[in-house]
Amino acid sequence: MLKKDLVCIVCPNGCQVEALIEEIPELKVLEVNGCTCDKGIEWAKQEIVNPMRTIASSVVVDQGDFELVSVRTDASIPLGKIFDVMEAIKHKTVKAPVKIGDKLIVDPAGVPCNIIATRNVSVAVN
Repeated sequence: MLKKDLVCIVCPNGCQVEALIEEIPELKVLEVNGCTCDKGIEWAKQEIVNPMRTIASSVVVDQGDFELVSVRTDASIPLGKIFDVMEAIKHKTVKAPVKIGDKLIVDPAGVPCNIIATRNVSVAVN
């Protein structure tokens, strides 16, 4: 049995969490202590077994009044898939106009999420 110390990020409390885990025969969370809410307990379990993250980045815009549009994932993705998703974002170019919420990439690198625009980009006026 191993002990893992975490700081919960679910809410502003930042609880000092201690999780007891077992690695054999498979990774399993046995106990979570130190959380002031049930959300923290579930977060700690997920963070140990299958950590998830969101991504914020930018995509190149062709013929836009800005060269880049800020983007983010619309759902959390497995930590191990971040580099694959970033590679898909890196190779994407979109044509202006772009509106907030536009889905610019669907299921990047086979990951079940969308890459959505977080700002408006109009067509450049020459």
